[in-house]
Order: sequence, then C-alpha cells, then structure tokens
Amino acid sequence: MKKIIYLYIFLILSSSLFAQTNDIWISFWSKDTTKIGYKDKNGVIKIEPKFTGYTIANKFENIIAVSEKENDNWKSYYLTKTGKIVGRDSLYIFDNGPDCENEGFIRFRDPKTDKMGFFNGDGKIAIPPDYSDLTKLKNGMFIGLKDAKKEIDGEHFFWSGGKEFLIDSNNKILIENFGYNSELDFYSVEKSKDPSKDPIRENFRGVDGEYYSFVNFDKEFKLWLKNNLLSDLSRENLLKHSFATITYWKEPNGWIKQSNTKFINQNYTFIKRKLQELNSTDCDYFVSTDGLNKFIFETIEFETYFNNCNEPKDWRYPVKNIVISPKKKTDSGQDHFEFLRTENGYKLISVSLRKEDLK
Repeated sequence: MKKIIYLYIFLILSSSLFAQTNDIWISFWSKDTTKIGYKDKNGVIKIEPKFTGYTIANKFENIIAVSEKENDNWKSYYLTKTGKIVGRDSLYIFDNGPDCENEGFIRFRDPKTDKMGFFNGDGKIAIPPDYSDLTKLKNGMFIGLKDAKKEIDGEHFFWSGGKEFLIDSNNKILIENFGYNSELDFYSVEKSKDPSKDPIRENFRGVDGEYYSFVNFDKEFKLWLKNNLLSDLSRENLLKHSFATITYWKEPNGWIKQSNTKFINQNYTFIKRKLQELNSTDCDYFVSTDGLNKFIFETIEFETYFNNCNEPKDWRYPVKNIVISPKKKTDSGQDHFEFLRTENGYKLISVSLRKEDLK
C-alpha cells in the first residue's frame, strides 16, 4: 500500500514563524488623510502617522514595507514590530506596489545586484538575494528563478531564460525545473514514493527521487462543478453551494448585494436554466481564474480571503468565473457565474446575466 506523507506548514516553516506575535496593529490615517500610522487592537497608537507612498499594509503583523518623506527626500524600507529598520531602498516592487508579508516572510530586492530574497518577521535575511525573481512563500515553499535575463519592452520588463526551482523556507531545493503555475494549490501538497493517481493532482519528481503532488484548482473546480452542482440543480443544492451573500448586476443600479436565500428563491428559474446549458454538448462556455475583487467584496465576511495589504489570496482562494456565450452568434453579451474557493468548497458569490432582469 502506498504510503503518503502529508506536508504541513509547521513541518516546513523555519522556527522564526512560531515566535511571531498575534498582536496585529491596524493602520489609520492622520486627520488630514495624508499620512498613515498604526494602532493596536485597543486603539493605542503604536506609530504616529508618518508613512505614505508605498505604505499599503492595512494590518501590521510582523514586518511591512513603508515609505516616508523626510525634508525633500523620499526613503523606503522595511519595518518590524520592534522598530527595526532593514532593507533601505530595497523594496520588492510588483505591479507598482511593494510586497506584503506572507507566512512571516517578505520579499526584498538587493539594489546592487538586482537580485531578490526574503526577510523574516524579525528583519533578518531568511533567503539570501540570489534569485532573479521569486514568488511569495506559500505553505513554506516558493518558486525561485535563477540566472534569468531582464528584458525591457517599453515601460515594462520581463524575464527570459533562467531556471525555476521549487524551494523551501530553508533555501533547500525540492524540485528542479518547476515552472510557475498559478493553478497549483501549494497547501494541498503530498509527498509519496509513487505518483498520485488522483485526477485533480499534478505530480513532480523531487531531487530526492520522491514525488510531490498538488491539487490543480482548474481540474478541481471542473470536477466539482460536474459532480456537485450540475448533477443536482435543485433549489436546496444551489443554496448549499452559495455564499451567504450573493452579488449581482442589475441595471441601472449596478452591483447589488442580497442574502443567498432571497436571491436564489427569487431568481431560481433563471439561474437553473442558465446552469443547465452547461450540460449541453453545444454550450459555448469557458472557465477563467480571477482574484476576489476588493472593490466589490469589501464586507467583513470576505476578510479571510484578503491578506494584510487587502490583496486577494488567489493562491489559496481563487475565484472561478464561468462565462457562457449566447447560442446565437448575432447576440451580444455573456452570462457570468463566479464561484469562490472556500474552506468549505466552492461557493457561488456573483451572477451577471446578459438579458434576464434579476430581481
């Protein structure tokens, strides 16, 4: 019988993660809303408002990226809860924003070499800047790109060449030639002597000769859709697989939020008919992957699905969007059903239909 070894976060992360505090500080604005400071959970000011610019962390857990203006000069650095300053002018910038702490680690850039590494929550270098680029730490692992060449395309840059590795938080290579794939759930990792036969998993052979397998979000969702939802489109089953709040589009009001019970009961006929189309062999549809929209799903019930910088945790809780095109090619518009991956399975969170007037 094949023995499977489950890898848990506490077996992978370095000991520094467990020394971190649970006293999370919350950001607040100065009276003129120009600068940011931080308070503890009791409202006691820990840092007077002085940060701006690249300071995007809503919550201060262990280490954050900050910037401030001193006289006529801007300075940026990483700051720990103890007040330690590290990585001056070394912010890791992606998509015009700095990195956000994840699992007690935050990425930084060595300005001298243009290579990337990680600080831990104490502000110590946990992973030296030896990488052309790297991903966030996820379940004690990250993908590191080495020896790549930076290419410039107008105002943007991209990497060419190099080699990607799956690496743990101790900087130990687990898998060579591990290409980036946003559909892999790092928190589902299993290690075994033989490849997993689970149809929703992808297998990779490690440098130790054993196999690491990961759930593929896309395969997981499509199998779930077929077996758990489309096989039973009853009112009760739709409610079971819907989030407590459903957001839907209605002209001319725009996005409206409604309890799942009220929304399903009022629009059950429309929704059932649309989803039934997916069972038809001639249905023209596709499934895309997105992150949770912070401007639409901003209520407290969605807080779990965003990180300390209010970025969607799409590496753990992706949104699967079913897009259905009309049968008549002359018709315009598409129908959208969005499902959020939660700890209790996929849940319907949003509906947008091209013609029907949802109630």
